[in-house]
Amino acid sequence: MTLGKFITLEGGEGAGKTTNLEFIAKYLEAHGKHVTVSREPGGTPIGEDIRTLLLKKDKQSISKDTELLMIFAARAQHVTEKLLPCIKAGQWIVCDRYIDASYAYQGGGRNMNIQKINVLEEYFANQLKPDLTLLFDVPVDIGMNRVRQRSAPDRFESEEMNFFQSVRDSYLSRALAYPDRIKQIDGSQSLELVQLKITQYLESLLSF
Repeated sequence: MTLGKFITLEGGEGAGKTTNLEFIAKYLEAHGKHVTVSREPGGTPIGEDIRTLLLKKDKQSISKDTELLMIFAARAQHVTEKLLPCIKAGQWIVCDRYIDASYAYQGGGRNMNIQKINVLEEYFANQLKPDLTLLFDVPVDIGMNRVRQRSAPDRFESEEMNFFQSVRDSYLSRALAYPDRIKQIDGSQSLELVQLKITQYLESLLSF
C-alpha cells in the first residue's frame, strides 16, 4: 500500500491555521485522499490531557524545561498511536502544529537552548517528517487582535507581545532554512487569496 502524506500547519496566534484546516482537508478529500485531521499538543487522549495542562491559566507555574518535555511527551504518543499508523495505512494527515512549533515557541518565545530541542527532535527525525509545512504568517499585532476577538486567552495567548514577536521571528528563520518543505503564506491577505495559495502548494504535493 502507498504511504500517505504528512502536512503540517504552523504559525503564530491568529495567523489563520484553524480557519484553513477544514478547507485543506476537504480539498484533499475532493481529490480522492483519505484524510485524518489532528493537532499538537493533543491528537490522542493522553495528548489532549497534556494539552489541557499546558494551556490552563492558573497559579501553578510550569518551567521551560517541563513545558518542552510535556510537549514532546504528547508528541511521542501522537506519533506512535496515531500519525504513523494512519500514514502507513495510506491516509493523508493534516496536523495543526508539529516540531517546528517547538522551535518557535520554546526556542524562540521561551529563548531556550536550541540544542535541547535538537536532541528531542532526533528521536522523531527518522520516524516522521512532514512532506509539506504551510506557515501562515501575520504581523503580531494583527494576529493578537484576532485572538482577542474570538475567546478568552489561554496560557500561551496571555504572553507579552515580545514573546509572540520572537515566535514569529523563529518561524520565519525556519522558513528560510527549509524552503523546500516550509511554504510561507501571508495570512493578512483575504481568505480567497490565502486559499488560492494553499491550493497551489497542495497541487504540487498531489502531483507527486
